[in-house]
Amino acid sequence: MMSNYKMAIFDLDGVIVDTAKYHYFAWKELANELGFDFTYVHNERLKGVSRDCSLEILLEVGEMSDKFTLEEKQVMADEKNRRYLSYINQINQDTILPGVKELLTTLKKRGIKVGLGSASKNALKILNRLDITTLFDVIIDGNATQRAKPDPEVFLLGATALEMSPNDCLVFEDAQAGIDAALAAGMDVIAVGHSEDLTGAMLYVENLADKAIII
Repeated sequence: MMSNYKMAIFDLDGVIVDTAKYHYFAWKELANELGFDFTYVHNERLKGVSRDCSLEILLEVGEMSDKFTLEEKQVMADEKNRRYLSYINQINQDTILPGVKELLTTLKKRGIKVGLGSASKNALKILNRLDITTLFDVIIDGNATQRAKPDPEVFLLGATALEMSPNDCLVFEDAQAGIDAALAAGMDVIAVGHSEDLTGAMLYVENLADKAIII
C-alpha cells in the first residue's frame, strides 16, 4: 500500500502518542475553576482542533462565550497550556503508541518521506521527549499554521515543504476534523479508529502496528 505514495504525514495526538488525556485534564481543570463541568463527551469536540478554537468550544459548553475579552481568553489559553506541559513533561519513549517507531523507521529505510501535521503548538517538545524527532523530514504544527483542521492548510504545508503533490501523500489521522482536512487537501487517509466513529478513510486500523498497513 505505502509503495503507492512518496510521503506519509502523521497526526500527533492519538496516532503517535496519547496526550489527548492530558489535554482533557487541563481543560477540565480550567472549566471547573470557571464553575462548570467539562466531560469526556464534551472533550470529543476538541479532537484535532487548535487551542484557541478549543477554548471557544469549552466556553460555549459553559455558556460563557461572550463573558471574556480577547486578552482574558489568551490568559486562559496560556494557563491551560502551562498545565498541559506539566503533564507531558512526564512522557518518555515508553508512552509511544504501538507500531509507531517501527513504521517510521521502515518508511525512512524505503525512501518514503515522513511528515508531522499537528494542531499542537507543543509538537516538537513532545517528539523530543519521545526521542523520535529525527525520524521526521518535516514538522508542521500549530506554530506554523493560521487555520485549524478541518482546513487542509497543515497537510498542504507539509507536502509543499518537500515539493510533494497531494496525491502522493498518505495521512494517518484519528480525528474526523483531521480526516476531513486530509481529504480537502486531496490526500488519502488511514484512520486510527473505527468506521462507525470516523468516515472518509480508505482504511481503519487499531494502531500503527496493524498488519493491514502494508509497506
